[in-house]
Amino acid sequence: MRPRFLSRGRPSRGRPRRTALAVAFAAVLAITGLGSAGQQAVAASDPLISASRPVTASSIESLNFPAGAVVDGDANSRWASTWSDPSWIRIDLGATAAISRVELDWEAAYASAYQLQTSPDGTNWTPIYSTTTSTGGVQDLTVSGSGRYIRMYATARATQYGYSLYEFKVFGQVSTPTTGYVLANPQVTGVTPSTANPPHAYFHEFQANCTASHNLPDDPIVYPGQAGASHMHTFMGSTVTNASSTLASLQAGGTTCLAPGDKSGYWMPTMYDGATAVNPVGLQTIYYKSAVNDYTSVRPFPPGLKFVVGSPAATSTQFATDPGFVAGWECGNSFHNIDLPVDCPGGGQVNVRYQAPSCWNGLYLDTPDHKSHMAYPVGGVCPADHPVALPMIEFKMAFPVSTANMSQLHLSSGRGFSFHYDFFNAWDVPTLAAMVNHCIVGGLQCDPRGYDQNQPEKGAALNAQYLLP
Repeated sequence: MRPRFLSRGRPSRGRPRRTALAVAFAAVLAITGLGSAGQQAVAASDPLISASRPVTASSIESLNFPAGAVVDGDANSRWASTWSDPSWIRIDLGATAAISRVELDWEAAYASAYQLQTSPDGTNWTPIYSTTTSTGGVQDLTVSGSGRYIRMYATARATQYGYSLYEFKVFGQVSTPTTGYVLANPQVTGVTPSTANPPHAYFHEFQANCTASHNLPDDPIVYPGQAGASHMHTFMGSTVTNASSTLASLQAGGTTCLAPGDKSGYWMPTMYDGATAVNPVGLQTIYYKSAVNDYTSVRPFPPGLKFVVGSPAATSTQFATDPGFVAGWECGNSFHNIDLPVDCPGGGQVNVRYQAPSCWNGLYLDTPDHKSHMAYPVGGVCPADHPVALPMIEFKMAFPVSTANMSQLHLSSGRGFSFHYDFFNAWDVPTLAAMVNHCIVGGLQCDPRGYDQNQPEKGAALNAQYLLP
C-alpha cells in the first residue's frame, strides 16, 4: 500500500496550483458561454453557506481524513474516501438554499466523473452539474439548484486511490424558516473564538451522575406537546420530563442527579432485548468537559438551551464518522463497535460513549433542526459563526444486558448506529456556574461535588449534600 501522510501542514500527493487552474477554468467558461457576466455577478455576490456545516461521507480512508475537513476553512486538511466507486460526500446546509456556485478543491486523487446533486430531505437527489471529463484541481462551478443538502457523487476515479477533497465550498442564499427558532435572552454577540493556549491542564471536567427515571414515547424538543409521537426514550435527570416539558416545569420538578441543582432533562432511545426494555442501572456518568484548547474560555450553558446529538436516521458510516463518535459500543474486550455487539468477550455491560457539540452561536436556544445553533470545535477552536465555548457533554452509558444471548438487542430508534441523545438545560444557574468555573476553567478533574481528589487543596464547589455552600 502506498504510504499516506497526515494532511495538516503538507499535502500527500502534490497540490495543484490554484491560480493557473482558476484562469484556465475561467477561459473554458468564457468559451462555452457558461460564464456570462450576469451569472458570474450573481454567483460572486452570494455568500459562502457551507462553512462549518455538518458533513457526512460514504466512507473515510482513515480518521486522519475526516469528512468535516472539506468545510473547516483549512486549505491543508482534507477528506479522503476508501478506494472504491461510487463514493460521495454530503453537506447539510441547515435549511433550503438556492445554490449558485460550488468550488471543489481536489487533492491529486480526484474524480474524473461525478455529479453535484441537491436534495430536500437527504434521500431524493436531483443533479445540478455533471461531468465525465474532470481534470481535478480547483474547479469553480456556476450552478443553479436548490435543496437543504448538496453532495458530490463520484463514479470514476482518476487514480488508483480514492477520492480526496481539500475544500467543498457552496455559495448561495439559505432560506430562514419562520418557526422553530427560540431566541436567547440575552443573546451573546461580539465574541471572537479564543485561540489562546493557557497553562497545560490534563483535565478540565466534572461529572453529573444521574440515574434513569422513566421511559416514555415523548420528545419535548423534537415533538413538543405531542405525547406519544416519538419512539421510546429513556429519561435521566429531571423526573418530570415529558412531551410538554418547559424550562419552568423542569425547574419545578425533581431530579435523579446527585446534585439537586441539576434538573436538566437528558434522554436517549430505549434499549431492548427482544421486547424487554433494558434500562441503565445505577448512577450513569455524564461528563461536562472542555473541548477547546482554551479551557478558561468555557462558560456555562444558558438556561433553556436545547439540542440533539447524533441522529436516529444515521447510517453506520455517518455514526462512525460523526465528530461526536468516541469509542462506539463496547462490551468486555470488544471495542469501537459501530453497531450493538453480538457477544461480550470477557463479560460485562454494554457501554456507549458519545460527545456533543460545544460551540454555540450565541443567538438561539433552539433551531428548527435542533442542531444548527451548535457546532463542534475545529482543531480545538470554535468556528467563527459559533464562537461561544460551552461545556462539552459526553454520555457514558452502561446497560446490564444478558451476555449469554445478545442477538436480540436493539434500540427503539433502530440499530446501534441510530444512537442519539437530547439535552434540555435546566441547571440552577449559580450551581452550574460554580461547577464550570471551579472544575473546567480551573483545570481540575472533578467528581459530582466539584472535588478533585488529586488536588484536595483546591477544595470543592459543592458541599457534602451537593449544594452550594
